[in-house]
Amino acid sequence: MSESRHLAQLNIGRFRFPTDDPRMADFMNNLDLVNALAERSKGFVWHVEALERFVWQTIHKRFYGRRPEWFDTMDAPHFVMWWIPAGHLPTLEEAKERLAHLTAHGPSDQAFGWESVPAAQLWKTARCTPDGKAA
Repeated sequence: MSESRHLAQLNIGRFRFPTDDPRMADFMNNLDLVNALAERSKGFVWHVEALERFVWQTIHKRFYGRRPEWFDTMDAPHFVMWWIPAGHLPTLEEAKERLAHLTAHGPSDQAFGWESVPAAQLWKTARCTPDGKAA
């Protein structure tokens, strides 16, 4: 990867319950903790390997594995990555457009998932199944 590009990503979900519902408490009570860990992680202006390590080798994985408790299953892609020029801050609208592109056209240079990043390997072995166990 060139230092003139950074990786942008969007991950969306649909809550199963209102955020103040007791069934959401464990997720909501730990959201700041997980986000703070992300911000302190090496490569927070994400490099692929740093993002992959954060997702699959930190406390994030534990909460990711419990996602069926808090989020509905999505019928369409809910995660997208794309390359941006260094220093560019993507907008939410840009991110939604990239996700829509991935949904409509599949992986491309415009929008892709882990499967399109040759250097990414952890997602294949460390991802969690719906029951929260490693795949």
